[in-house]
Amino acid sequence: MQKAHLNRYLAAFAVVITLGGVISPAVPVNAATRYKTVSTKSIKKTAYHKKSRRGAIFNKTHTRKVSNLTAHPNTTWYASKRATLKHGNTKAIYLYVKNGKGNVKGWIWHNYLKKGKAPFVLSKAKAAVAMDAKTGKVVWGKHANTARPIASVSKLMTLYLTLKKIDGKSSNWNHKIKIKSRGLVSMSRSAACGGFHFKLNHKYTVRQLYYAAFLDSSNNAAIALGQWVSGSNAKFIRQMNAQAKSWKLGRAHFVSASGLENSDLRGYGYAYGKANANKVSAKDVALIARHLIRSYPRVLKDGKIKSMKVNGQTCHNYNNLLKGRKYYRASLKVDGLKTGYTPLAGYCFVGTGQKSGKHRVITVVLHDENEFTETRSLMNHAYGYRSMND
Repeated sequence: MQKAHLNRYLAAFAVVITLGGVISPAVPVNAATRYKTVSTKSIKKTAYHKKSRRGAIFNKTHTRKVSNLTAHPNTTWYASKRATLKHGNTKAIYLYVKNGKGNVKGWIWHNYLKKGKAPFVLSKAKAAVAMDAKTGKVVWGKHANTARPIASVSKLMTLYLTLKKIDGKSSNWNHKIKIKSRGLVSMSRSAACGGFHFKLNHKYTVRQLYYAAFLDSSNNAAIALGQWVSGSNAKFIRQMNAQAKSWKLGRAHFVSASGLENSDLRGYGYAYGKANANKVSAKDVALIARHLIRSYPRVLKDGKIKSMKVNGQTCHNYNNLLKGRKYYRASLKVDGLKTGYTPLAGYCFVGTGQKSGKHRVITVVLHDENEFTETRSLMNHAYGYRSMND
């Protein structure tokens, strides 16, 4: 046999060993790391979550890693089996676990976990709150009492005071407001600050401005409404703060009817006060939304409008939790309420919905780049509280 062929022959038979005169396959290299099962028993389904950053889930023989716990920092694991496994001379207790969806499962050393569901977290929101709309009770919060810039979420207060002035009267809904301010016209044409275009000396009804401010989040429409409500921009902002004070919102201060910061408003002649931005806590935003919904429930019907023509312009509702939108979930039955964004405030969203058999929930997420997905998570978490039941 030629040397090359002999080497191949020997290499092929290197994978076998002789035991008692019988040629048997060699034990694989990783066999030494395998775990042997001493005993296994079923247990009552029990919730666990990670104890620390350490740990991984394996198949039962420990020859394949399923996943590291670091990849599932906020996951609740459900154990249904308990086993004693032997590795060399050492025995240890392992749990067979699955995540809630059941798509990640395997065996893990019991000391990597602790009993109980994983604490709920919103990783992206800088502040958030979930409130029972019926009772006003906060059922979950993150930095909920810290005042922060809230962008166009501010318009919830503007809408409240506008609806209060309208008082359900058709004459007020149909009242015409003449746009005399070149600053508002210029703002309406700005790509960053505008939206609903104004024409100088054109008249718009209160109803038209209401929908432009609510659905399209038009800043110039909100300011025009405020001027109509109180007589001037400054007077309206003082009224906003007075209303917040009457509701005992200790962490709310307004300098703008629209939610724009003074650094933007100054160029249009609408800066007010010393502070740069409206600053309101997540809890106080939820309370404003609660007052608005309870006093003027029509906002829930209006808040479901996806788009509508207003004075020949399309006003688009940017709430992507509504039916037919990307983040819609039928079970949550979201019917409002208000989006907001400035570079300073980040993405903000006030959501509300009423799941079957539950109280209405109001959620607020501030400076949250995943505002819709985290709102969904927050709503589902809130509905888990017993106090949310009818």
